[in-house]
Amino acid sequence: MIPRNPTGNQTKTYITDPVELLERLNLTSQQMFFSAEAAQQFRFKAPIAYVDKIQAGMPDDPLLLQIFPVRQELESVPGYIKDPLAEADSLFQPGLLQKYDGRALLLVTPGCAINCRYCFRRHYPYDDKGHMWGQIQNNIQLIKQDNSISEVILSGGDPLSLSDTRLGELIAMLESIPHLKRLRIHSRFPVVAPQRINDDFLDILADSRFQIVMVLHINHPREIAADSQASIEKLRKTEIILLNQSVLLKGINDNAETLKQLSEILIENHIIPYYLHMLDHVQGSAHFEVSESDAVQIHQQLRAILPGYMLPHLVREVAGEKSKLPVYAC
Repeated sequence: MIPRNPTGNQTKTYITDPVELLERLNLTSQQMFFSAEAAQQFRFKAPIAYVDKIQAGMPDDPLLLQIFPVRQELESVPGYIKDPLAEADSLFQPGLLQKYDGRALLLVTPGCAINCRYCFRRHYPYDDKGHMWGQIQNNIQLIKQDNSISEVILSGGDPLSLSDTRLGELIAMLESIPHLKRLRIHSRFPVVAPQRINDDFLDILADSRFQIVMVLHINHPREIAADSQASIEKLRKTEIILLNQSVLLKGINDNAETLKQLSEILIENHIIPYYLHMLDHVQGSAHFEVSESDAVQIHQQLRAILPGYMLPHLVREVAGEKSKLPVYAC
């Protein structure tokens, strides 16, 4: 496995025990419907920087609900499966996905800044699929042989779980491929663990020949606080194109007013509100589902109160399709 970025000191930066989080927030297991079994099936992890944004004593806090392991995750719900996007069928070889024309997706690490309970890769068998440095080098050679690919997407896990040294090596290898023009990085780090956006990382991006797009994953306006605003501003000054994709989640952002506030704070921070995703039907996440009819109604309400450039596209991803599919009113 590629080494993760070290903390550099002994200060605690993550909470990995759900009970510790409950104690910190003055909440009980009963209030949160806590399930140790759910936490064992998909481990709990939250950065202190994110936890500090959660309101103590509030079991329905929208930031808390995204990360806390609950009993509903253990329920078997028809249609909710371990690989809802059939990514196993899209693997060109371990760690390399090619679902869309002209683009290749590299799974570069299983590590994440935060474990979101609705994650569509929560069951992904990383240990069975490689993700060793040698495997990634092999995948880059395959990309080199395919002149149709102009954009590489770094995913995982979260690519920024890698050290700056590893990221620099990875980007340098990709830059040696003449037909590649763009690099896209999907990450939660700038908002949930903003201290990760350091000068060394920014220098790597600034020195790259690629046009770089960073896709952030922000679901609620309270995720963008002063610390995350500072990290986002550093990225903007490095001339990175910043997009956001959210997931429509029951009890978290399933109303037009919350999504309006999210779009407004995104635009204030020079981030384009690009996608609003329907929930991927991954096993363990059914309690987050918003029905399609409700989603369309919320999106129509949002359309009425936002200018067009602030309105994210309502989409879903369907296994085997060559692009994300728009969700329209019937």
